[in-house]
Amino acid sequence: MRSQFLAAVGVALVSMGGLPSTALAMGLNFSWAGVTSCGSSPPAFALSGVPHGTARLDFNMVDLNVPTYQHGGGSVAYRGNNKIQAGSFSYTGPCPPSGQHTYRFTVQALDASGKVLASASASRPFPSH
Repeated sequence: MRSQFLAAVGVALVSMGGLPSTALAMGLNFSWAGVTSCGSSPPAFALSGVPHGTARLDFNMVDLNVPTYQHGGGSVAYRGNNKIQAGSFSYTGPCPPSGQHTYRFTVQALDASGKVLASASASRPFPSH
């Protein structure tokens, strides 16, 4: 029974959007360490499972407490390194008016033609206590 379930899940993963299952496993991690309030230099990012054929990574940040505020993001060329250095692009950094807000970064892996191969998100409160 368990093997039938796993086989069914594997088939579903491969068939979603025609992407290989490895593309669905892309991961994103970050920390606010060294990021100043209201700054324009994003944190460093750690990626995993970036699909083969990725040429560019597009980042975007959303304040989950005020999702209509546009923080923007940026693009970086992907050369196989899963560590993206702090300050790799410019954006409107976290600047909660009072207290703590939760922010979500989303990254999309794109091929040379701009087709989205995979995406991942990670959320953290700022400031972190």
